[in-house]
Amino acid sequence: MRTQMKTVACVALILAAAARVPSALAQLRPGMLFDPLFDDHLVLQRDRPIAVWGRAPSGTLITVSLDSARASARADAQGRWRATLPPRPAGGPFVLTARTGAGLGEALNDVLVGDVFLCSGQSNMVLPVNRVGDSRNEIENSANATIRMATVDPQSSAAPLASFAHPLVWELASPSSVPDWSAACFFFARELQKSTHAPIGLVDAAYSGSRIEPWLTAAGLRTHRRELGALALLELYVRAPQAAQRAFASEWERWWRGRAGHHPGSEPWAEAVATSSAARAGWRAAPPALGNWQHWGVRALADFEGLLWYRARVRLSAAQARSAVALDLGAVNQVDETWVDGHALGNTFGYGTVRSYRVPSGTFHPGENLVVVNVLSTYEGGGLLPGASPRGVELADGGIVPLADWEYRAVPARVGYPPSAPWQPAGGVTTLYNAMIAPLGSIGLSGVLWYQGESNTDQAQAYQPLLAELMADWRRQFGADLPFLVVQLPNYGPPPLAPAESDWATLREAQRRAVAGDPHAALAVTIDIGEPRNLHPTDKQDVGIRLARAARHLIYGERIAPSGPIPLAAARSALGITVPFGDIAGRLVAYGHDTPIGFELCGADPGSCRYADARIEGSRVILAVPSASAPVRVRYCWAASPICTLYDLSGLPAGPFEIPIR
Repeated sequence: MRTQMKTVACVALILAAAARVPSALAQLRPGMLFDPLFDDHLVLQRDRPIAVWGRAPSGTLITVSLDSARASARADAQGRWRATLPPRPAGGPFVLTARTGAGLGEALNDVLVGDVFLCSGQSNMVLPVNRVGDSRNEIENSANATIRMATVDPQSSAAPLASFAHPLVWELASPSSVPDWSAACFFFARELQKSTHAPIGLVDAAYSGSRIEPWLTAAGLRTHRRELGALALLELYVRAPQAAQRAFASEWERWWRGRAGHHPGSEPWAEAVATSSAARAGWRAAPPALGNWQHWGVRALADFEGLLWYRARVRLSAAQARSAVALDLGAVNQVDETWVDGHALGNTFGYGTVRSYRVPSGTFHPGENLVVVNVLSTYEGGGLLPGASPRGVELADGGIVPLADWEYRAVPARVGYPPSAPWQPAGGVTTLYNAMIAPLGSIGLSGVLWYQGESNTDQAQAYQPLLAELMADWRRQFGADLPFLVVQLPNYGPPPLAPAESDWATLREAQRRAVAGDPHAALAVTIDIGEPRNLHPTDKQDVGIRLARAARHLIYGERIAPSGPIPLAAARSALGITVPFGDIAGRLVAYGHDTPIGFELCGADPGSCRYADARIEGSRVILAVPSASAPVRVRYCWAASPICTLYDLSGLPAGPFEIPIR
């Protein structure tokens, strides 16, 4: 933990010194000068100016030291200070100190200088070492005092935060710490250090289930017109949360009417519908204990993911209705939209988190009240979960009038998913950037590891400009040439029986194109190391190895290909369609057969692709063109879990792609 420094050992002398300075400075608490980002065991970026910052009373002069280097700064009118130390090579351990002129200050111990990487994305970046293959051996052999990680707690905010609420905890790699570390992030550092021989600091800021939109800034999203409405609603939420909830409820209700074909007054949350005999016929009694709907023993719900309606009635006396202060729903997974007597209360996202909606006076009336909850869960079921928190109407005296006799109704998959509230952590806009990236300030970084995209496959066509904007966005904060190492989505889903359109393939292509158009980005291809039935493949060791290889090429300038063979073009020739490849180690090879499989020739229209016979000639692949065919595109490895057999002698695969025929 942070070490409090004193000019002398006696606390009384410190208090006396504080008494001789202005009153604002006297309020300064020792040990609170540095921003929460900085703590014992941290790693600072080598070979560039070292910026450190924090808080102090306005006008306070702060002197910062690292080894023999010194720098000074004065706190501004808002109490912020920032000092810059000169660049230094990798090394340590050092003590990083900050002192005021009155002798108050703090010291951060065991500080190293090396390379710092930011690891971000969704659940495959979150996946810890204790869930990977051979985890016991990996953990037992993980001790390395020069690899360190600080994990940012999953959190969100509707507005950018200046700093984290609590100091980040920088941990040394050891069998006690590594089990909970991001596996992809740790294995990357372990592999990279074999060639850099320098300390590595890792900042893990990832959020399970997150789309890309919450990771962008408001300024970045404003370049995408379809996000303007969400940004305006989020701004309203910052000023007036209840008004924003009402506005979003209206949007949600319009979506339902449009998708389900219900007119006003005929929706599931409407009292008139709930009392009609026709509506009652569509509802079934839910198990008294509720819980994950996949565990109810109902065949139709055994593998169900999507939307489920719940409803219950609660009878209140006149006194209870007057004293009702909240509706408590207990734990819910993942997203709920909730109504009382046809009036929307709110929308909340959370993985099994407790929901409690404060209600204005008059929300409940004497007699019978109808509570309706729509729950969306997109992974491994969900719903109203068991827990210590009761479900019911909370009264001013702390009493609870319970909700019981729940009914449910599943929503057909054809209806789709509703819009996400802009303030949601995983599906909103800017919320994760605001809480998990903005507080990192201008920390020095060697690069960013980005492992995300699964949650955007439903809108894969829109992903490329969003990823390009995210890279530009974060560079505005961390540096114009900040390198990005992007993990292309692995194989997941059923293998193909015939050429077909694929959201997962489309998103992989968006990742490939965004990286190909960026001189400071590299792609780690993982199309051969996923698991068709596991959204979270356990081979994160190879993910880390491939990310490290991409870093060695992009960041450290090694003369190696960043990943496997890449297509350079596609052109007609007397032999057929010729596709030359670059970044080949040794030569092209086909696994399991004399010729590679997985190539397609396509016309201009969707559904026009056909498998093509292919052969390897040196550094190019020749595709045979059937008679009476006029293809305009070449696709390769285009499916959720494609069969891909083209590699080079490094053992790395050629990744999925779609390119035009010139």
